[in-house]
Amino acid sequence: MPGIECCNGVTMAEADAQSRARQLLSAAAGRVTPARLAVLEILLDSATALSHHEIEDAIERRGLDVDRVTLYRVLEWLVERDLAHRIAAEDRVWRFNAADRAHAGEHAHFHCTQCGQIVCLDGPDSAATFALPEGYQPERAEITIHGRCPRCAG
Repeated sequence: MPGIECCNGVTMAEADAQSRARQLLSAAAGRVTPARLAVLEILLDSATALSHHEIEDAIERRGLDVDRVTLYRVLEWLVERDLAHRIAAEDRVWRFNAADRAHAGEHAHFHCTQCGQIVCLDGPDSAATFALPEGYQPERAEITIHGRCPRCAG
């Protein structure tokens, strides 16, 4: 449950995210560095996709020292190993989200045009919903539905 302390001031949700992050990093045959662990934990803990700046702020709130170059490298490494995915936004800022089993592979996103939040949508493979002309081979699809989230629509 979020907010309930487990030990050393860490909530149960944070402990769960840390445990999942460690498992995912180990399964990806990567070194479990403090920066990789922190970034993946933050992404796993977030219900929405986060920008570099938002991830950087979350790292600082945790009292960790991860420079901007390391953050970029960690995010690229996570994306290359399918532990995170990168989402292009209208404001030309990349946003990142953990690539968990619920949203594995390509999928659509919802972008709130008022507050800017981006969330992953459940559903079929995005590329499978379009018939391409003969001979065309899709490499990836990026589908974003724009509108207002429940908080902004109300």
